[in-house]
Amino acid sequence: MLASLLHSLFSGFRQIFATLGNMSPDMRAPIAIALGAIPGALSRYYLTILLAKWLGTDFPYGTFVVNITGALIMGLFTTIAVERHLIPSDLSLLVATGFLGSYTTFSTYALDVSRLLHQGSYGYGLFYWIGSAMLGLVGLEIGSAIARRLL
Repeated sequence: MLASLLHSLFSGFRQIFATLGNMSPDMRAPIAIALGAIPGALSRYYLTILLAKWLGTDFPYGTFVVNITGALIMGLFTTIAVERHLIPSDLSLLVATGFLGSYTTFSTYALDVSRLLHQGSYGYGLFYWIGSAMLGLVGLEIGSAIARRLL
């Protein structure tokens, strides 16, 4: 059953990319991203609901699992796509930018931190790593305070 499902999925992707191949590159990129974004967002949504039903809502299990699995998939995928050059650019956009971008932006955040550190930009990497978390929380609190004042 799984083999049949995977075969159908890959057949569908082959057809999509054959169609995309006939388009201009300016049109292929946004379409590939959009095609990945829909299942990414739905995966996040349903996984979060499923984990809340199984484990309760005392802890944000869904977001936690999505962030960790998204980072794992991003590491796996980008290593295969970028370092090994085994994945076409349209598929890379569909998975990394579309699917994982809507599944979790944490995976992109983790990838960006890793790239900065691997480039030797330790100061920028540390600032981005800690600053994103801290300033993100500060931004959320400021936004909430502004909304409360307006309402």
